Amino acid sequence: MKLVKSLLLGSAAGIAAVAGAQAADLPSRKAAPVEYVRVCSAYGAGFFFIPGTDTCLRVSGRVRAEYTVGDRYGEQFDAYGTRARGRLNIDARTATAYGPLRTFFRFELTNSSNFYGGTFGGNQGLIVPGTARVTGTATASLLDLAFIQFGPITAGRAQSFFDFYANDYGYSSVRTADSRLNLLAYTATFGSGFSATISLEDRVTGTGARENAAANRVTGAALAVGGQDFPDVVASLRVDQGWGSAQLSGALTQRSVISALPGLVGGDEYGFAVQGGVKINLPFLAAGDVFWLQAAYADGAVGYLGYGGSGIARLGAIAVPDLGITPAGNIKNTTGFSIVAAFRHFWTPQLRSELYGSYSQLELGSIAPLATYATGAVVRALDPRETIIAGNLIWTPVSGLDIGVEVIYSHVDLRSRVGSVSNTGARLAGIGIKSDDAFAGRFRIQRDF
Repeated sequence: MKLVKSLLLGSAAGIAAVAGAQAADLPSRKAAPVEYVRVCSAYGAGFFFIPGTDTCLRVSGRVRAEYTVGDRYGEQFDAYGTRARGRLNIDARTATAYGPLRTFFRFELTNSSNFYGGTFGGNQGLIVPGTARVTGTATASLLDLAFIQFGPITAGRAQSFFDFYANDYGYSSVRTADSRLNLLAYTATFGSGFSATISLEDRVTGTGARENAAANRVTGAALAVGGQDFPDVVASLRVDQGWGSAQLSGALTQRSVISALPGLVGGDEYGFAVQGGVKINLPFLAAGDVFWLQAAYADGAVGYLGYGGSGIARLGAIAVPDLGITPAGNIKNTTGFSIVAAFRHFWTPQLRSELYGSYSQLELGSIAPLATYATGAVVRALDPRETIIAGNLIWTPVSGLDIGVEVIYSHVDLRSRVGSVSNTGARLAGIGIKSDDAFAGRFRIQRDF
């Protein structure tokens, strides 16, 4: 029995040895190493390395719920409106031998109802007379930003380099340059926070009021804007330091003019705008307190003041073109200026207020159509003067969540009386006003992540 047991144990040992030797000859199949997501601290909080690359990525966004009420011009218009907006930001950055390579885009979806559908300035909360009542809701999509930065080059859809205070605070808009558009720019940095930029900007792609229609009817004849030979040329000089920021910027625009008036020959017309602004940090009042002051002047380029092709407060769709025809039959640029001020104060780290406003004045290059005036005998430019003032109170109970309420007031004066607008939007002959004002209120809940 012992002999049999020894033979069996010896045979098993031999088989195990042979199997082990054969297994040693087989190729090894080790598990692939797992690459975990790593934090990227080079560009601030929220960035992480895309696995397998040296590119840092940050995904962020915003959800906003908003409710507004305001003065309505007549029974045809709603006195309230609601809005919901979703925003997605994608920011990818890579360090290269030529400097940082950044790709950024922002996409928004907005659903609005009632009051928002006929508002002045798109987001102002003040109804424009003559705008039909909006029933139901409307959803709009917007590619707000999409640009590449490679060293000193910025290419794509970005904030205009002319802009400084671009409605940074508050829920409403004032008369200021604020436009995202297609551009190609070069920025030179000089150290100590100083930089200079030259930018070619396509104004017809802007989200603001950069593109103005210049068609004005005068005794049945028309003046129209033709094509451009080159995009707007924008230059800016900027400084960013511990005390705050300052910027001086200018823009040159060109368009051809087409005229149907006998004896008036069209041709190339040029316009320009200049702007200067300063942003001052006020930590001695409270951490985060900031004051802005900005002034701008435009000649034949009133879009850089924040004016669109038409719409002056609640006085109706009064044309605000870059240029027009004078009563003498001459082509003349519209000129004007705007002054903007804004102040943010933190009462506590969770409670802040923003007070901001603008004053603007225009000298129109053309008269309004005769049907605009209260009497047909008036044939002069309306030359509006406008004041916008707004203030809010915002509570931030937890990081990234804002709950606030805002009130806005707008007032406009005109040089001549214009015909009042009926509830249906038609002008009432013989009944004229030279000034008007309006109030609106807005409640907002917003989460940024």
